[in-house]
Amino acid sequence: MSLNAGARIGPYEIVARLGAGGMGEVYRARDARLDRSVAIKVLTSARAIDHAQLDRFQREARAIARVSHPHFCTLYDVGQQDGVPFLVMELLEGDTLAERLTMATVPVVRPSASPSRLPRRWMRPTARASSIATSSQATSC
Repeated sequence: MSLNAGARIGPYEIVARLGAGGMGEVYRARDARLDRSVAIKVLTSARAIDHAQLDRFQREARAIARVSHPHFCTLYDVGQQDGVPFLVMELLEGDTLAERLTMATVPVVRPSASPSRLPRRWMRPTARASSIATSSQATSC
């Protein structure tokens, strides 16, 4: 299910496509009821037919809902539209990890922010969130 800007999933209006992963596509959307931006993860329609993938998606939603931690996004809603499941989550603004790692290889003027220290500073919270996700059986955010 590929969505264009302006399309609606329940009360959410799609603004832009952010990316794709192993289970589906992620979009920036607007929740007009609460006046906030959200991220919506939509299971691709071809996979929605597969019962095992649908079960995995539902397990992921329950696992994410159990996690409450500053290094993990919050699950706001879960639903289905036209038989296609979706998750509505906190939208995390900023650079992707790949973009930050690329920036870290650029020479830095300030000695206190040497490139070798930057990835470690970003990876510690990521590793903590990964550990929490693993213990709660959440696979992605």
